Amino acid sequence: MEQNVRPFGWRDKTGYMFGDFGNDFTFILSSMFLLKFYTDVMGVSAGIVGIMMMVARVVDAFTDVAMGQIVDRTKPTNRGKFVIWIRRMCGPVALASFLMYASWFAHMPLAFKIFWMFFTYILWGSVFYTSINIPYGSMASAISGNPSDRAQLSNWRTIGASLAGTVIGVVLPLVVYYQDANGNNVLSGTRMMIAALVCSVGAVICYMICYAMTTERVKVEQTTDRFRFGELVSGVVHNRALIGIIVSSICMILAQLTLTNMTTYLFPNFYGNIRAQSLSGLAGTVITLICATFTVPLSKSMGRKELGTVAALFGAVVLLGMNFFKIQNAYVFVLFYTIAYVGIAIFSLITWAMITDVIDDAQVHEGRRSDGTIYSVYSFARKVGQAAASGVSGLLLSLIGYSQATAFEPDVVNGIYHITCLAPAVGFLLLAASLKFFYPLNREKVKKNAEILAAREKEEK
Repeated sequence: MEQNVRPFGWRDKTGYMFGDFGNDFTFILSSMFLLKFYTDVMGVSAGIVGIMMMVARVVDAFTDVAMGQIVDRTKPTNRGKFVIWIRRMCGPVALASFLMYASWFAHMPLAFKIFWMFFTYILWGSVFYTSINIPYGSMASAISGNPSDRAQLSNWRTIGASLAGTVIGVVLPLVVYYQDANGNNVLSGTRMMIAALVCSVGAVICYMICYAMTTERVKVEQTTDRFRFGELVSGVVHNRALIGIIVSSICMILAQLTLTNMTTYLFPNFYGNIRAQSLSGLAGTVITLICATFTVPLSKSMGRKELGTVAALFGAVVLLGMNFFKIQNAYVFVLFYTIAYVGIAIFSLITWAMITDVIDDAQVHEGRRSDGTIYSVYSFARKVGQAAASGVSGLLLSLIGYSQATAFEPDVVNGIYHITCLAPAVGFLLLAASLKFFYPLNREKVKKNAEILAAREKEEK
């Protein structure tokens, strides 16, 4: 790769932002609406949807590691070795996402609908999303070797996700619901399908902007060593930093997605207020953008591990208070939801910089980089968190007796409220504990690793 390239700057940050904008056009759509779509439109029980997501994670255990190996073994081109995968796979992931919302099958036999749900979800998440998300995430460490630059990329990645969240969380609730004869807000299968098509087109556009605007500066050589699964498992087991970030990310996603999953039930069913649901989507984006203005300097002074712990405890306290007082006004709930979302926003803004810290730590100890492999393991862990969140949501909805027939009964909607507050609060508490006791890369350790790698690079030159 050429040494004389333009300096890291706004073009890279903006381009990288659009990458996660594209990712989350399909990921957030799935997180917020797939469970609701299959329970309310397709008539599949929440428990079966949760099982499907768990089964997909078993498939991911193989496809994520395989894609990580493919990425590490990719021969670098004049554009690098990671960004080329974005152009290759943006079309397939967008098409697979659209096919998950096939409302034209709503009147087919239940067995067929369950088959279609399994087939399209695994095709999207375990195959095509994996094939674009792993190289995209790995690319951050190749865009710049500077920890401060990577922290900015992490910030901008989260901003991109927030923009996608704004489109999906704010606009979609206003257009995909209709009122039935009883005045209840009901999800429309046809409108949901059209919305999925629009999001798929938007994803392709964003991916291509990312491809055009980012530059890989750090030369990452092609891995040619023979792959040994036992060595991979041993490397993961003995990598405390990787285990720590895996556990922490699962807990964070459990908090984030149980909260967002359940708001698609809370606002239409408990509050009967779709406008408040739309406002909650906007509020999450606004608070993320506000946090983005101070997270990088604050993480630099406090340390990313330390900042994430404080943020998680803050979010847990707010949600526990919301559950205790059982807020009856939808807009007051949105206000406190926004405050609680600070915990999610801050950790989301720093988490991608934390995984590059883990990659650096592994290089310090092992003497070689394995960006794709490490990121594939991390990506798998995040998918486990996604499945756990949907599985927990589906299980808890089943336990309170939720179905198409009982969706608006008083006991059921009260149960929805308590799940919305308590499930993410538990996730926050587990996140704080995991950062405190499992994740070892505090501020001083990250700084020391960066100095060691910089010294090695000078010696090689």
